Amino acid sequence: MQEYDEIVRKKGLPNVGQLVKSKKYHTIWRVMEKREVWQPLEDDPATKEPRWTYAIYLNYWRVQKDMEPGMGKTMGFLYTLDDNTFQENWDILS
Repeated sequence: MQEYDEIVRKKGLPNVGQLVKSKKYHTIWRVMEKREVWQPLEDDPATKEPRWTYAIYLNYWRVQKDMEPGMGKTMGFLYTLDDNTFQENWDILS
């Protein structure tokens, strides 16, 4: 749980129900799911053992007129402490 809180705090990730806007396409999305996951990394070069890092998965639903929540386009992304993809691609609206 400590890793989860650290990623949320450092990356400024939204909570379920919040709206975000794509910086590239200017479309509005609602966060529908937020969960803890493990993201695979490259195998350890010395031991050839698999390695994993802690991540948070966010599932987004595109907000459109006349479309009920959960119906229509959805997509999900993983966020770790080592990337800045959320800050580069999204603005939190609410």
